[in-house]
Amino acid sequence: MRFTILLFLFVCSCTLLSYSQTKYSVKGMVADSSSKLKLENATICVLNAKDSILQSFTRANADGSFAINNLNKGKFIVLISYPDYADYSEHFTLDSVKTSFNMNRVNMVLKSKLLAEVIVKAEKASMKIKGDTTEYNASSFKVQPNAKVEDLLKQLPGIQVDKDGKITAQGQTVNKVLVDGEEFFGDDPTLVTKNIRADMVDKVQLYDKKSDQAAFTGIDDGKKDKTINIKLKDDKKSGYFGKLDGGLGTDKYYQTQAMFNLFQGKQKLSLYGTLANTGKTGLGWQDSQKYGSSSANMELMDGGGVSIYFDGNGDDLDSFDGRYNGEGIPTARTGGLHYDTKWNNDKSSLNTNYKIGSLDINGTKNILSQNNLPTGTFNNTNNQSFDKSMFRQKLDATYQLKIDTSSNLKVVADATVKNSKTVDRYDATSVRGNEVLLNNSTRSIDNNTDTKILHANVFWNKKFKKKGRTISVTADEAYNQNDSHGFLNSKINYYGSTGALDSTQVIDQNKINNVKSSVLSTNAVYTEPFTPKLSLAINYGFSLNNATSDRRSYNPSGGAYTLLDSALSNNYKFNQYFNQGGLILNYSGKKHIWNFGVKAAAVNYHQDNLYNGSVFRRDFVNWNPQARYTYKFSSQSSINLNYSGMTNQPTINQLQPVLVNTDPLNITVGNPLLKPSFNNNFSLNYNSYKVLTEQYIGFYGNYALINNPIVNNTTVDSAGRSVYQSVNFNKPSSNFNVYLYTGRKFKSLGGINIGINGGANGNTSYNLINGVTNYTKSANYNASLQISKYKEKKYDFWINTGPTYTVSSSSLQSTNNNGAGFNTNGSFNIYLPLKFQIGTDGDYQYRAKTESFNQDFSRFTWNARISKSFTKQDQLKITLAGYDLLNQNRGFDRTAFGNTLTQTTYTNIRRYFMLSVSWDFSKMGLGGKNEKK
Repeated sequence: MRFTILLFLFVCSCTLLSYSQTKYSVKGMVADSSSKLKLENATICVLNAKDSILQSFTRANADGSFAINNLNKGKFIVLISYPDYADYSEHFTLDSVKTSFNMNRVNMVLKSKLLAEVIVKAEKASMKIKGDTTEYNASSFKVQPNAKVEDLLKQLPGIQVDKDGKITAQGQTVNKVLVDGEEFFGDDPTLVTKNIRADMVDKVQLYDKKSDQAAFTGIDDGKKDKTINIKLKDDKKSGYFGKLDGGLGTDKYYQTQAMFNLFQGKQKLSLYGTLANTGKTGLGWQDSQKYGSSSANMELMDGGGVSIYFDGNGDDLDSFDGRYNGEGIPTARTGGLHYDTKWNNDKSSLNTNYKIGSLDINGTKNILSQNNLPTGTFNNTNNQSFDKSMFRQKLDATYQLKIDTSSNLKVVADATVKNSKTVDRYDATSVRGNEVLLNNSTRSIDNNTDTKILHANVFWNKKFKKKGRTISVTADEAYNQNDSHGFLNSKINYYGSTGALDSTQVIDQNKINNVKSSVLSTNAVYTEPFTPKLSLAINYGFSLNNATSDRRSYNPSGGAYTLLDSALSNNYKFNQYFNQGGLILNYSGKKHIWNFGVKAAAVNYHQDNLYNGSVFRRDFVNWNPQARYTYKFSSQSSINLNYSGMTNQPTINQLQPVLVNTDPLNITVGNPLLKPSFNNNFSLNYNSYKVLTEQYIGFYGNYALINNPIVNNTTVDSAGRSVYQSVNFNKPSSNFNVYLYTGRKFKSLGGINIGINGGANGNTSYNLINGVTNYTKSANYNASLQISKYKEKKYDFWINTGPTYTVSSSSLQSTNNNGAGFNTNGSFNIYLPLKFQIGTDGDYQYRAKTESFNQDFSRFTWNARISKSFTKQDQLKITLAGYDLLNQNRGFDRTAFGNTLTQTTYTNIRRYFMLSVSWDFSKMGLGGKNEKK
């Protein structure tokens, strides 16, 4: 018994001894968070977690390492400190399971950097990059009282707004401006940017808007529009606001504009009207591209099929597309109504717009051109006067319904009616390279066109219980009717090699054209997830296209135009059917996103000439491969790589053109042996934003390589007549576009914003002139410095300045057409006592002379104004302004295409003075839950 007790005591004492001899420790290494610097002699303390009593301490070695041994088990706090660095602390526990705590590398942060981060977080980051979306915090960018969205956009990094309101972002044109994700007056961005107040904006989002199906499935289909979304502040969604503006000027200039907006919760009502002859058309620069065209042409679409579109040049006679591009003197009368609402717990919504307007333009134009031939050159001078008008009405509506938690329905419909009239007069002279007269001509063209457009689209989608499994179907119907009638009168004198009159050609005809088309297209997409990150999309679509084109030319007989000219008249019937299918594999991870796939379309095309009974058939297959890769470096930095391949089919006019004689000196013939070309398109996009320094870096690049390109084969005879035929060429052509932007706010310079832009675009192409290959190469390079600063109610200024350089060469031309240039534009405003304000803005352009054009061009349009504001909130303003004070606003343009160099000058709005009164009114936050006082 005694022995047993002694043995038990011995075992217990040994166990206690071994327990007391167990060693507990903590170790690690101390270094700077943003460099490889090791923090020697940093103090490391271990405190008792319960009462913070110091247990042990040490200092870091030369390599930053440290170790504290002989600790007891328990709960502790390690505290590390170093001069000028923020203290670091961490809780840890030591016990029989975990006898040592390894901290590895401890990154210490400078107090100055940590403070900057705290300040930035408190003020909100001015920008965020979330995937493909760049988001700007509007409160971080200061603008003057009563400023508009356009003034805010000019402050945002990577976005430029020109004098006409055209918006460019990240080197690409912005096609849509939305308000809270909804369209506002359709596709007219300026009605948002020039009328909604900047102080109503919470955030500005910039992104590539995808098609409804791509946005739903998450799988890119290649259809994108660069889009800006204006998100309003919650307390600015209830109330009313608007503006009245009117002015009278010298030389009979005038402008008036009114806009009223009533926002009440989920309802928005807006009205506007414009009457002006100063260039303020009230129609967005983009709007006419979708709705302003008025004459028909036929083209085989990229995805397969024939598109009958309206391009402004398909008529036998000139037509007007409804756009003011700075040429001539415009008179605009426009108005519109917008309404959108949501109901049924936001399950139903309606967005509708009505626009009405007329635009009259008259002016003159002078065109100098040089045509390079294998045997020499000839030069042409063309003087034109024009008088154009258009009246247009458009109504559209979008209805959306959330059927249930898994399915949605969207219905879009619009209707447009238009009437355009043109009166054009031409007086042209061509001379040979030795200054001997080649030909001269006079032409007059009168045309009257009526157009009707009806369009409807239905989109339905559904999500299944399995995440990622979806189905979506879209159907689209478009109907176009274009009826035109007019007169062509032309007289051409041809001269021999000595300059003596050789022959004369006279044309006097009445032209009547009637074109109709109806296109029904559908597409269905099914997505099936294999894993949470990997999915497959399968699509199928078909299209039916029926169209007629009846064009008639009549010669005079007995005082009336009754003799049908069968050589210049035709009546075609077009029918086309195509089936398209495709597969796209998509992967979406935290850092990596990619997809690739291919679409193929089998197309059957049938054309009947109802005049002579001839039939033209064509069956073909189009291939469209695609691939996309995105890598996210961080939440504020990402890079995107894209590839798309596209079969480009010849147009109907290239295969079998409709004969026109609008310009007898330029004739086109068809080539039924044409083969399709193939376009390989590569693009790269990179965006990065650094919160601490507020520095933004953006890059966009695009390169296209066209194999088997379709080029012009031109034959020019001794009289100066050109005959054009499209042919395939055995060498590829190409084009490129790159854009780089970087900028930041320099707080050390008082908050001044400085940015640098750089860009380049160009192309290489081929054409044949009298059997000789002509290789052309052109490129435009530009760089600019942007500086801006805002001081509330004291001053603000911005300036954009930089050089340009154009490279243009032709293998048929012994000299090049390279030339330098320089652009500068900016504005400056000073706010004086008694609510006076003086301001000025200007635009300077310079183009150096070239070896082909021996005169340089410079223009400085300078505007100045003085104004006085009234009322407590500066809502009423009276302004006296002078426009183009130096009277230099002359229209000018230079282009190079194929073997032709062209320089154009035209009339424009010149110097005038105007006294105007404007009243901004608003009362927001009426009855809203988030009303702020």
